[in-house]
Amino acid sequence: MNTVLITGANRGIGLEFATQYAADGWQVVACCRQPQQAMALNQLAEQYKDHFSIYQLDVRELAEIDQLSQKLHDLSIDVLINNAGVYPPAQNGEFGHINYDDWMEAFRVNTFAPLRMAEALVKQVARSKLKVIATITSKMASIDDNQRGGSYIYRSSKTAVNMVVKSLAIDLQPRGIISVLLHPGWVQTDMGGRGALITAKQSVTGMKGILDKITHTDTGKFLAYDGQHIPW
Repeated sequence: MNTVLITGANRGIGLEFATQYAADGWQVVACCRQPQQAMALNQLAEQYKDHFSIYQLDVRELAEIDQLSQKLHDLSIDVLINNAGVYPPAQNGEFGHINYDDWMEAFRVNTFAPLRMAEALVKQVARSKLKVIATITSKMASIDDNQRGGSYIYRSSKTAVNMVVKSLAIDLQPRGIISVLLHPGWVQTDMGGRGALITAKQSVTGMKGILDKITHTDTGKFLAYDGQHIPW
């Protein structure tokens, strides 16, 4: 049985990843900050209790990531999905109105945490069959695609994690690990809003399809949910 670990699994894209992988018979390790309040996630755990587990994890706290690795030291993780992310209030990320505390928070969650997850769980991924680390990013991180400006906090934290993953792709290649960036599209979630273009199910179905077929030639790539390459 293959194993997937998902951060931010209590809602939106993370919850949909957990739903689809569980339905496919994978062992799902679902992580979120407050498991006791994650009603939908707990329902999934009950439905698939023979291959579904929930762990408390606040990715802002790097020590908690290390503790999770210790708890899972004997596990093989085929696919690690760095999904947890934040998008601070838009008005706090515009020129002349930057909230620098929000900016640091965004970097903690969107940039620092994915790298620490990779560092802490690299042995578990390396001993697996598939050996994939997927990090959810955004087209807003593309410097080439930025035609509107603004959104300094979110854009920069995601651009930074893009570079992190590009370096991971090189550094972890000797261990046979594939590191890839995935753009989920504009998704109808709490973060994306009701006016977004696609559902979480559509987004995750696309991204999961990419992960199902991914090869070592894809390591370091920046791919959209529909398979398109995103310019850096």
